[in-house]
Amino acid sequence: MVISVLSGKGGTGKTTVAAALSELAQHVMQIDCDVDAPNLYLFHRGTDVERKNFYGSMKARINKDLCSFCGRCEEICKFGAISNLTINHFQCEGCGACTLVCSQDAICLEEEKTADTFLTETGKGFISRAEMGIGSDGSGKLVTQLRNNAKRIAQKGSLQIIDGSPGIGCAVIASITDTDAALIVTEPTRSGLDDLKRILELSEHFETQVMICINKYDINLDMTDQIKRFAEENKLLVAGLIPFDPLVMKAVNALKPVTEFAESPARKAMEDMWNFITRVI
Repeated sequence: MVISVLSGKGGTGKTTVAAALSELAQHVMQIDCDVDAPNLYLFHRGTDVERKNFYGSMKARINKDLCSFCGRCEEICKFGAISNLTINHFQCEGCGACTLVCSQDAICLEEEKTADTFLTETGKGFISRAEMGIGSDGSGKLVTQLRNNAKRIAQKGSLQIIDGSPGIGCAVIASITDTDAALIVTEPTRSGLDDLKRILELSEHFETQVMICINKYDINLDMTDQIKRFAEENKLLVAGLIPFDPLVMKAVNALKPVTEFAESPARKAMEDMWNFITRVI
């Protein structure tokens, strides 16, 4: 069973929700697919049991011993990555146009390491995560690798919870592909509703069962009602209503899941939401 926790925009509380649900589920495989800003592992004390290089892009390289100094590669490069027969790897997109126009076969594309992937054991399960190199871009390819790493060690029939990237880009597409359910975390604002609609279209494309979590629902009850009406009109399940709770920020600052704070109203709402999700799936 794979559940993706997603949001149409950043800052909705997606990672906080994913961490809390993982604690409530217990012995779950967590996959931090928010590769541009991975922070799920911060909520757990764990030990890295595997670390591997990830080669996620191609970069051009010039063999100056073969080069005829014609300058065609510099003319053809649309990214301005080639200057005086030197390639700026931060600007090179690995498109390969320079290799096609080189009459001396002096240019080739080589794989470039863009990230390290980790499997971290927490005592309550594993986290599959990545740390990208400086200047690297998050990609669906990296997200797919993280999911494959999780599948490799996950027990048959075990639960996997994905902390996805915000938005609807390729990393999100890789996060939602082949999942059983998507929990979309939104907030009671106009932009929250609009972003919910965007990611809902993506979820429907992949025929993924969708549930909605409205975080900090009580800061704008009128918008919360609008989101609930939208969900009802579109036959969507509202899995949870999380109240604004100062203890959530206290938990984040302490690098702990909010479920560790017994007096937290958000914790009780998370428990109710998890019970709802388990009944549905």
